[in-house]
Amino acid sequence: MELEELIAREKVRDTVARYAWSGDRFRLAELAGCFTEDGVLEVKGGGTARGRTAIEEMLGGNSRSGSRPVGDGFFVRHFVTNLSFDSVTTERIEASAYFMVLTDRGPDHWGRYRDVYVPVADRWLLRHRLASVDTAREEGWFAGRAG
Repeated sequence: MELEELIAREKVRDTVARYAWSGDRFRLAELAGCFTEDGVLEVKGGGTARGRTAIEEMLGGNSRSGSRPVGDGFFVRHFVTNLSFDSVTTERIEASAYFMVLTDRGPDHWGRYRDVYVPVADRWLLRHRLASVDTAREEGWFAGRAG
C-alpha cells in the first residue's frame, strides 16, 4: 500500500467520525458538510436527498434548525464499526460499515452504510451514502421520526 492510499483512507475515517459526531450533536450543517455539494444521502425505504440543503432538511424533519428533541437526559450516539475499504483509487473510494445508534433508552436502530467518497480539496467527502436500517426499536426515537 502506498502512502497516498494510506492518507486517503485516514481522511475517509475522519469523514466517518465527523458525520457521526455532527449527527450526535444535531449539527446538521456540519453533517451535510461531510458530503460533496451535490452529494446524495439515500435511506433505504425512507427517501433520498440530493445536495447539502436537502440533506439537512431530510434529517431535520424539514426544519433547518436542526434542533434536538427535548427531554431530560436525551442523547444520541452513533457507533460506526467494521469500516471496510471495498475499492480504492486516487479518484474514488467505495467503503462499507455497520452502524448502531444509541439513545438514553438503549439501542435504537442499526444497519449498514454503503458509501462512495471522492477527494475535494484536502478532504475525502461522501458523494453517495446508502443507509440501510436493518431494524429499529418499535418505540424508539428513529421509529417515531420515520413514522
